[in-house]
Amino acid sequence: MNLGAVDSKINFSLSFGKINNSMRTIGMIGGTSWFSTIDYYRVINQQMNDRLGGNASAKILLYSVNFEEIAVLSRQEDWEAVGEILLIAARNLELAGAQCLLLCANTMHLCAEKVQAGIGIPVIHIADIVVKNIQELGIDRVLLLGTKYTMLADFYAERLKSAGIELIIPSADKLEWINSSIYQELGKGLFLPQTKEAYIGIINDSISQGAQGVILGCTEIPLLIKKEDIHLSLFDTTILHSIAAVDFALS
Repeated sequence: MNLGAVDSKINFSLSFGKINNSMRTIGMIGGTSWFSTIDYYRVINQQMNDRLGGNASAKILLYSVNFEEIAVLSRQEDWEAVGEILLIAARNLELAGAQCLLLCANTMHLCAEKVQAGIGIPVIHIADIVVKNIQELGIDRVLLLGTKYTMLADFYAERLKSAGIELIIPSADKLEWINSSIYQELGKGLFLPQTKEAYIGIINDSISQGAQGVILGCTEIPLLIKKEDIHLSLFDTTILHSIAAVDFALS
């Protein structure tokens, strides 16, 4: 028997076990929409591999909801019912072993407090992460793009105000158009050139209002608009949220 080979196998097994035990499991509620959930999965695993090397990937538990059910309730602004769906998913993820939770859509953070109150693991709040990144760049005025529910909600507005950052949102007609484009196009995987051009126009218009950066506050928008498309600092909420999850998993 080659004792050296046995020792090597034992040492490798012990080392591998330590790596796995030290990495926390990320819980994700996705499907809102599944196109951006794919991006979350890709970015989280790329980040994990970049940091650990080898064949390392993230420990993830994914609960994917039926987006049509969520979309109908969102149009009705029945956030209580949406929150119940998300809470059931969150509890299942916690029972399965998730050690943190990502709501993989900005709008779903309208229900973040309800979900957090019903589980014992931390919800990594997307707006907390985004505001922190804006502060680090020293920016004090930003444009927010997302569903109308996100743009008109308090969860970004209050955090930005507390951080001394002024929020800009589009005019009412553009707000409705953006909301429609998200549900009728981006959430269905339709990324049309004319829609991209219109988004870029809205972003460029905000420069005259003093915008220094733009929050892509819907996780489908970064699939349409890229950093090289605009002249403002871009805050890709999918990437920032994913990086925060990896930070937590390896902390």
